[in-house]
Amino acid sequence: MKILFLTNNLDITFPLCEWIRQEEEVVLYEESISAWQFSENNVFYDIDFIISYNYTHIIKQDVISLFPHKIINLHISMLPWNRGASPNIWSFLEATPSGVTIHEVDEGIDTGDILLQQEIFFNFNTETLKGAYKKSHALINKLFCENWNKIKNGLIKPTPQSKTEGSIHFKKDSIKFERILNYDDTIEDFIWKYNDFQLRYKR
Repeated sequence: MKILFLTNNLDITFPLCEWIRQEEEVVLYEESISAWQFSENNVFYDIDFIISYNYTHIIKQDVISLFPHKIINLHISMLPWNRGASPNIWSFLEATPSGVTIHEVDEGIDTGDILLQQEIFFNFNTETLKGAYKKSHALINKLFCENWNKIKNGLIKPTPQSKTEGSIHFKKDSIKFERILNYDDTIEDFIWKYNDFQLRYKR
């Protein structure tokens, strides 16, 4: 099987890419993709499956339609909560569930049907933002590796996401916390700083 692995954060995603490469042919790509690239004699014409992991570009419908149930995204949130950017941070700030999700890609932002999901519980007093981020990625890697054969062979029944609950955030929303963001802070300290900052900012 030939895999197109889409990412913009190799520091985090490269180990998983290399793990997949032990069994599959992998093409690593960081730019935006278009449907014409998959046509005959073009660069991705013989791709069988697409994996998106820490990939910032939107995969458009004309590409999705070429690969029904063959494009997945790895997202470190408990979807439908915290779609989009900075999912870990927003789960802490808004007291929503934390976790990881592997889901099919549709035309929305992290709205596709869920294949696999696992909740994470953090110790806010002792775990740092950096540690929580690493822990989340370690878990989603584990979840993927344990289930890759089922995923690629279509043996996991997709589950639609809730239409009545959830949340989404965009990069522009980070202005609400970027001034006080320190990844070495414990989760509890960061939440306290954020709440204090918001109170001061509103005055």
